[in-house]
This record gives sequence, structure tokens and C-alpha cells, in this order.
Amino acid sequence: MDTLLQNILNALQWGSFYALIALGYTLVYGVLLLINFAHGDIFMVGAYIGFFVAHFLLGTYAIKLPTALSPPLIFVLTILATMALTALVGVTLERVAYRPLRRRGAPRLYVVITALMCGLLLENGNLALLGASRRSFPTLIPPTVYNLGGVLVTNVKILVIIATIVVFFFLETVVRKTKLGMAMRAISYDRMAVPLMGIPVDRVIVFTFVLGSSMAALGGVLFASAYPVLEPYMGALIGWKAFIAAVIGGIGEIRGAFVGGFLLGFVEIFVAAFFPSTLRDLIAFSILLVFLSFRPTGFFGVARATKI
Repeated sequence: MDTLLQNILNALQWGSFYALIALGYTLVYGVLLLINFAHGDIFMVGAYIGFFVAHFLLGTYAIKLPTALSPPLIFVLTILATMALTALVGVTLERVAYRPLRRRGAPRLYVVITALMCGLLLENGNLALLGASRRSFPTLIPPTVYNLGGVLVTNVKILVIIATIVVFFFLETVVRKTKLGMAMRAISYDRMAVPLMGIPVDRVIVFTFVLGSSMAALGGVLFASAYPVLEPYMGALIGWKAFIAAVIGGIGEIRGAFVGGFLLGFVEIFVAAFFPSTLRDLIAFSILLVFLSFRPTGFFGVARATKI
């Protein structure tokens, strides 16, 4: 029983990571019908930005703050600063790479190829600037382990799960209850008619990239806090798995990304519990193939008719 509960907690943590990244995928796709394959690498960039911001706030560099800050405050400031800076990275990609293609009416295949190239650019740019050596993320939250009837749970694990749930409800509120959210949904339904209604399309798209990149940044800092080893290619595999989660849940639907992330986390953890851990990634990608054969739109996705 203790082993079962421990696996459930581990699945909730990994599902939280997948859900946070999948939310970024689904936000951008829901508005632009664009699969931003660079999103996993934005997660990696967020983790590295968090690394440098945390060290700056800790006073590691020559330029220091006038007063020392407590570790919890440093952690909060690191998350906020990282989300803001990573959002700038996402907006830059949208302005430089995606917007010119969108305005020229480029075929969707060209946009997908551009997204893949942006991901490679972020990975190899990081490799060229910072080198291939791994970096250790600083400990910002003093680790605490709680023993709940034989089940071990850390304060970081609890924080990751709670943060993901809060982010999910926040995004649901933004998309369904605010004017910007209604504009996002309007663009997803008919992007050609929206400008005639006075909705600033480019501004809404930038806001979408800000939200999506911020979620990736939050996921990057939380992931680095739980597993404090950074490397340039850390976002590749977890980014693809988050994409799987978004597709399984129904890409374009926020609740789909949330549910899909946790579902994939549970499948992976319990596969590793009963089978060799080397099968973990194989099972994850196999699930996508099998699932799409029976339900191409995912759990919450809706098939749309397109006039050709």
C-alpha cells in the first residue's frame, strides 16, 4: 500500500511537469493552430534563466544586491523574473520567426519546420554560449521530507503539484472570463473575421505567447528545483512528452492539457514500477500512436470541418 501511494505521488509530480509544458502547447495551438515544437526548449531556456537569476539574487556574481534576501523570497523572485524573461524569448520567436510566415500566408508545413529549427537554435545556441557541461541549480527551498504513514513526500513535490493546479484554474479563468480570453477564442474560431470586429490580432497572439512561455518558465524552475541538474538538451524529451500529453487530452483545450499531463505521468510511473524502467519512454510514445488510432481528437478535442 505504501508503495502504491508513493507511486501516485511521483506520478502527480511528473504529471504536473508535463501539464505545465502541455498548457503552453495547447494555448498557442488553440489560437493559431500552430504546434510550437520549440516549446520544450523554451522550458530549457527558462530553467537556465532561473539558474542565473537565482545566483544573482544569492549574491554569487560581482554585482550584488545591497541587502541579503531570504531563500523563500529569492525563490519567489526567481520564478517571477524567470517567467518575465522567458516570456520575452517566446515573444521574440513569435515576432522574428512565426509572424512573417503568418503574414505571408506560408503553408503550415513551413511553419512547423520553422518551429523545429527554432528549437534547434535554442539548444545549440545554449551549447555554444554556455558549453556542454551540466550545471547544478541552487537550492532555494530548504528540503523537507514528510513521512505520512510510511509515504515520503517532499515540500518541493507538494509545491509542484499545488502550483500546477493553481495555474490550471488561472488559465481557465483567463481564457473563459476575461476579454483577452474571449479574443483568443474568437481568433481560434475565425481569424479572418476577427479584425473586422476591431480585435487586435497581433496583440492577442503576443499575449498568448507570453502566457505559454511563462508556463514553460514556471515548469523549468520547478523542475530544476526538484531535479537540480541542467543541460542544453534537457527540454527535448520532456517537451515531446508534454506534446503527447496535449494531444491525448485534446490539443487546443486547457483542461485536455491538464488531464493529459497527469494521465501520462501516471502511465509512465506505473510502467516503471512493474516493468523495466528502460521501457518508460517507449510506452509513452506507443500510447500516443495507439490512442490516436481510436480517438484522433483526444479526450476533450472536437473535430472541426475545414472547407478546402
